[in-house]
Amino acid sequence: MASPLRMGSPGIAWRFAVLGGGTAGLALSPAVPAGCAGLARGLLVVGLAAGLGLVAVRPGDHGAARGVWLTLLALATAALGLALGALRLAAIDGGAFHGPTGRPATALGFVTAVPRRSRGQVRMRIQTTDGRLAVEASEPVPDLAIGRQVKASGTLREPEPWETGYLARYGIRQVLVADRIRLTGRRREGPAGVIDRIRDRAELALGSGTPEPEAELLRGFVLGEDDRIDAATVDDFKRSGLAHLLAVSGENVMLLALLAVPLLALVGVPLRARLVCVLALIAIYVPVTGSGASIQRAGVMGAAGVVAALAGRPRSRWYAILLAAFVTLAINPRTSGDAGWQLSFAAVIGIMLWAGPIREVLLGPRGANGEQGRFGWRRGLAEGAGVTIAATLSTAPLMAHDFDAVSVASVPANLLVVPAVAPLMWLGMLAALVGQLPWLPVQPLTGLAGLLAAYVAQIAHWLGSPRWARASVPLPTPAGVLAAYAVLALALWVLLAWARRRGGLGSPPARVKPLAVAACLGALVLALAGLRSSSGTTIAEPSAGLRVVVLDVGQGDAILLDPADGQPVLVDGGPPGDDLRRQLEDEGVSGLAAAVVTHDQSDHAGGIDELLGSFPVHRLLYGERGQDFLGAARGAGVRAMSIAEGSEVDSGSLRIQVLWPPGAVVEGAGPSDPNQAALVLLARWRGFRMLLTADAEAEAVPIDPGPIDVLKVAHHGSDDDGLDALLNRSVPRLAVISVGAHTPYGHPTPGTLATLAEHRVPILRTDESGDVTIDVTSRGWRVEAADG
Repeated sequence: MASPLRMGSPGIAWRFAVLGGGTAGLALSPAVPAGCAGLARGLLVVGLAAGLGLVAVRPGDHGAARGVWLTLLALATAALGLALGALRLAAIDGGAFHGPTGRPATALGFVTAVPRRSRGQVRMRIQTTDGRLAVEASEPVPDLAIGRQVKASGTLREPEPWETGYLARYGIRQVLVADRIRLTGRRREGPAGVIDRIRDRAELALGSGTPEPEAELLRGFVLGEDDRIDAATVDDFKRSGLAHLLAVSGENVMLLALLAVPLLALVGVPLRARLVCVLALIAIYVPVTGSGASIQRAGVMGAAGVVAALAGRPRSRWYAILLAAFVTLAINPRTSGDAGWQLSFAAVIGIMLWAGPIREVLLGPRGANGEQGRFGWRRGLAEGAGVTIAATLSTAPLMAHDFDAVSVASVPANLLVVPAVAPLMWLGMLAALVGQLPWLPVQPLTGLAGLLAAYVAQIAHWLGSPRWARASVPLPTPAGVLAAYAVLALALWVLLAWARRRGGLGSPPARVKPLAVAACLGALVLALAGLRSSSGTTIAEPSAGLRVVVLDVGQGDAILLDPADGQPVLVDGGPPGDDLRRQLEDEGVSGLAAAVVTHDQSDHAGGIDELLGSFPVHRLLYGERGQDFLGAARGAGVRAMSIAEGSEVDSGSLRIQVLWPPGAVVEGAGPSDPNQAALVLLARWRGFRMLLTADAEAEAVPIDPGPIDVLKVAHHGSDDDGLDALLNRSVPRLAVISVGAHTPYGHPTPGTLATLAEHRVPILRTDESGDVTIDVTSRGWRVEAADG
C-alpha cells in the first residue's frame, strides 16, 4: 500500500496540485496591472468553479487521465491564486496614506515595526487613521517601541526608486521626512496591544542582569530587534555570515518547540495538551517578533507539523514548505520579493536536500556494530556541520544576487557558534517567558545568556574583520542565480558521491540524482541561452555602476560620485572662480542629489557657494555651519542639513558613510582647527570602497575605515604623522592627491610621498594628471587620467 507521504499517492497528490497552483498564481499576482479588480473577481469565479468541478469529477487513481486531471486542477487553482493575489494587493494598496507631496504635513500614528537606525538616520513605519506611512528623520530620535503612538511633522515626498519596491510590500506609497518626532504617551489597544505588552515585558527581561551590549544582542537574537545594536557589531555579523542570528527565523521556532515540549512534560502536561500549548506559543511568538517573512514561513511550517501530530497523521516536509509558501503569499503576495523570504526558503530546502548526506559523509562508515561514532558529541558535531554547510551553500547564490557579495567566513563562523546558539536562545526565551511575571528573577538566565552572546559577538568580530571575510560575487540577473544553483547542485552531488564511495558509504541517496541531472541540464540551457548566435560578436562588457571623478580644481577638493542607478553626489566644490558648473556639465551632470561641504574653507566650499542658485541641487549637506554657503542655500531654496559621524548619504546603490566628526565636534565642542572637524566620508558601491578624508589628517582624526580600494589623501598631501598607521589599517590600492600646481604650500610634501611609496601605494595627482576618473563595475574598477 502506498504511503500517504509519497507524491504518487492519491491522498496527497491533489493537495500538492492545489497548493502548487495556488502558490504559483499568488506569486505571479504582483504582475497584474493595478485597476484590474473587476477582471480579478471574474477570474476568481472562473477559477473557483473550475476547481470545484474538477474535484467533483476526480478520475481514478491510475493512468494518464489522472495526470491530465491534476494538471487542469493546478491550472484552475493558479487562476484562483492569481485572482486572490490581485484582490489582496488592491486591499493592501488601498490602505496607503495619500497626501500632497512637497508640502508640510503632520502625521499621528502607531509604530508598526522595529525602527531601522543607520548612519544617523531613523526610518520607521506607522499606521495612521488615514493609512500606512513611512517616516524618516535624522538622529537624535527617542526609542520608538512597536505599538507606541508618535506625532511627526515634516514634508511628504514620493519614495526614491531604490525604496519603492520595499515600501510597496508594506502597502506604503509616501514618505514623511520629519523635522520633529515625539511620543504622545498613547499605546495600541485590542489584540495588538496585548502582543505589544508581551513584547515590552520580554524586552525588559532581556535587558536585565547583563551589560547593555549583550542585552541588545539578546533582544536581537530572541525578538529580532537589532535597531539598538552597535552598527560596527551588525557589520561584523554580516561580514562573518552570522547576520541570520539577528533576524528571527525558523531556527527560533524550532528551538521554541524543543524548549516547550520537555518543560511541559516535566510539569505533567499530557502529550496532546503539550502540542496545543506549542501551537499557542508559535501563534504568540510570530507577532511578538514582528511577523517578518521568514518567521511567518517558520510559524506556518511549525504549526503544520503540530496539527499533523495532533491529528495522528505523518507530515510531508515538502508539503509543509508548499503550505508555508501559500500562506505567506496569501497574506502578502509581494512577500516573494523580500530577500528574507527567499533566503528562508532557500535555507530550509537546502537543509532538507543536503544536510543528511553531508552529515553521513562527515560521520564516515559505520563500525562493526553498525552504530560506532553515530551517537554522542561526534554525531552532534556532524549534525551541526551538515545543517550549517547546507544552509550556507544553498543561500550563497541569493546572497550574491541581493547583496553582491558572499561571506567566505560563514561556514567556519557558524560552526564555531553552533555549541552556543541553542543554549543562548533557550536561556533568552526562558528569560522572556519568566519576565511576563515581573516578580520572578531573570538575572541568572540573562547573565549566562549574556556570556554566550558575548562569545558569539567575539567570533563575529574575529571572522568578520579580515578583508577576505567577504567576497564580492555579483549575480545581477535571475538567469545567473539559476545557473549558479544548477552548478552548485551538480557540484555537491559529484562531491558527495565521490566522498561516499571513498568512505565506503555507497551511492548518494536516490532522491538527489534527478535534481543533479536537472541542474546539469539547466546550467547547459542557461549557458547556451547566454551565447550570441552570430560568430562575430562577443559578450558585452558590463556597464559602469559608479563613476568617480576627482576634478582638477587647482588647490582644492571637488569629487563627483555618479552612480548609474541614482543621481550624482558632489563632495566639495573647490575654490571660487573655477567654473565648477561648466566642469559638471562637461561630465554630463545636469543636477545633483546632494552637495556635501566637508568644512567651511574657500578651497572646499567656494565652488559650491557659486553653484547654488545656478545649478539644480536637491540637498546641501555640511558639518560645521558656514554662513556664506548656508545663506546661498536659503536664497536658492535648497534644503540644508547638518550631518556628522553615523550619518549616511544614499543615491541609488551608492552609500556614503560619515566616519568623522562626532556630533559634539560639529556642534562646536571640538577642536578650533576647522581641518580637524572636516567631514571624513567612506563611499561604498557594492564591494568598492573609497575614503574621502578632506583636510582631516589621520594624526588628529581617529578613524578606522577597514580595507579600502582608493584613498583621497588628506589636506592635499600635507605632512601627516598618522598616515603610516592609516595605510597599515586600510591597505589602499591607489592614492589620489587633489592639489594645485606650483602652490607655495609645498604640497604634496616629500614625507607624505615617501610614506605612500614605502607602502607601495600607486599615486595619481591632479596637478600632474588633471581629472582622475575611476570607473567601477561589477567586475572591478579601472582608472583614467586626463593626461592619458
